[in-house]
Amino acid sequence: MTEPTPEPARTAAAGTADASSGADGVSSGHDRNADRYGRTPGPKRWRRLGALLTGVAVLAGIGVAYVGWKNFGPKDIESEQLGYTVLDESSVELRILLTRSDPTVPVVCVVRAMSRDLTEVGRREVLVQPSEGEKTVRVNTVIKASEPPASAAIYTCTDSVPGYLRTE
Repeated sequence: MTEPTPEPARTAAAGTADASSGADGVSSGHDRNADRYGRTPGPKRWRRLGALLTGVAVLAGIGVAYVGWKNFGPKDIESEQLGYTVLDESSVELRILLTRSDPTVPVVCVVRAMSRDLTEVGRREVLVQPSEGEKTVRVNTVIKASEPPASAAIYTCTDSVPGYLRTE
């Protein structure tokens, strides 16, 4: 084995203490690494970085929560199909349960009759008038069909009532 050789500029025999040397003329390991690799960031820098990352994570969480609430939160109008009855070769009766957040607003539901291969054979727009305080109402409607119907379904319900259906 060989002995390590001392650095010529940092020997105690030189008798001078430079800026990286301690009071006794011997350099500390921390200063030597700082000269070689650069200074480590101070604690304030890490605190700022941590605060910034925390802020970004909180804002991202709020954004995800808002999008989820808009897409999957409570709706102003919700419709539920209670069932249908095929009356004859050209008509089917559909039963709907309609819930509105504001019962004073009129709603139009588009319903359709379908054949066995699920093609649309009849369609109807049903106007649900405003009600006095009842948020949930039951609606029965008959849909005329061009071919023998096999089923019926709700296509959509909206509070954008077209002008030709308004009774005001």
